[in-house]
Amino acid sequence: MKNSDIANRRVEAVSRGVGMTTQIYADRALNAEVWDVEGNRYLDFAAGIAVVNTGHRHPKVMEAVKAQLDRFTHTCHQVMPYENYIRLAERLNEKVPGDFAKKTIFATTGAEAVENAVKIARVATGRNAIIAFGGAFHGRTFMGMTLTGKVMPYKKGFGAMMPEVFHVPYPQAIHEIATEDALEGIAKLFKNDVDPDRVAAIIFEPVQGEGGFYPAPTDFVKALRQLCDDHGIVLIADEVQTGIARTGTLFAMEAHGVAADITCMAKGLGGGLPISAVTGRADLMDASQPGGLGGTYAGNPLAVAAANAVLDVVEEEDLCARATELGSRLRQKLEEIRATTPEIIDIRGQGFMVAAEFGKDGTKAPDAALTQRIVAEALKRNLILLTCGINGNVIRFLAPITIPEPHFAEALAILQESVAAARKG
Repeated sequence: MKNSDIANRRVEAVSRGVGMTTQIYADRALNAEVWDVEGNRYLDFAAGIAVVNTGHRHPKVMEAVKAQLDRFTHTCHQVMPYENYIRLAERLNEKVPGDFAKKTIFATTGAEAVENAVKIARVATGRNAIIAFGGAFHGRTFMGMTLTGKVMPYKKGFGAMMPEVFHVPYPQAIHEIATEDALEGIAKLFKNDVDPDRVAAIIFEPVQGEGGFYPAPTDFVKALRQLCDDHGIVLIADEVQTGIARTGTLFAMEAHGVAADITCMAKGLGGGLPISAVTGRADLMDASQPGGLGGTYAGNPLAVAAANAVLDVVEEEDLCARATELGSRLRQKLEEIRATTPEIIDIRGQGFMVAAEFGKDGTKAPDAALTQRIVAEALKRNLILLTCGINGNVIRFLAPITIPEPHFAEALAILQESVAAARKG
């Protein structure tokens, strides 16, 4: 079987609306390695977009899933509940930042988590308006797409967005958008467009993901917390990509000393199985009438078993400290590359959620072409990289936090070679 043969079948069978980063068709994977159907080996610095933080097929996660598979795969928790759902909720209630009573619901995708968080904020406050940020990514459902601060490819051609959603600038130090600018955007919004008494929630990513891996400054996060307190607004932290040890703490909000009212998570929580969660203040989470939240597959038993195992692995293998260490070493390597690559205009990140931004001739003018050449050169050398940013000029690094030392060193060497080759054109 060949990748090209499957690619030809895909063109005939699958909607072109499903984008493809590579034409590598996976056959098997283990930790940070993936083998395609032709037997080629790749180092995975995408991790399914920050999903397998604990690596492909972590033995403990696989063991938990297999054990659950032998018991039952589905009953629908709303029909016949199961204990491991409750246990996972208890653990997240304890671990999610916030010194207050919490409750949790489970869904299947990050977009569903965001949708449910908005529903909860609206029913709890009796308000409609939601404030989000430019460059944000919150999913491809209609509310998720509306909250997302990037038109192409997520909004283009899909018609009118959901009402009562407003966008303001997100801090980006490299592009001279400071905390003050973002807060001024909200202040202007309150003067020109929406009464704060109509705002149900402000939703933000503690580190923007698709938008370019911009970490939120602590003074910005604290100012959002205060602003929400002043106006009775619910603060929602979208930790779908930042959560589960990726940023050096279990949740990125832990770095800022304040807590969101509601936290959304998905991706890394299931270790490769689809599950998402919304954890928040108990009074908010209880505002909906019974039956208003949930879903047929929400909190699937197999995914819940995987998630409980993931939390065990994070704790037992101290993956938060590991993420901090790996991120530091990756940034050191990027700084070394930067010494001979003036096109790298910024290196940023939190923990092992690191990015490099590229500008033409060392300016802030986006260099998407060079960025794509680097990704292509890396792929030739069997290293999988992803881009992000509204201008497509940022490379994001999302290897499994469990990546073995030899594979990490191998990947860094390939990265250096790929940048040098791409600069030669």
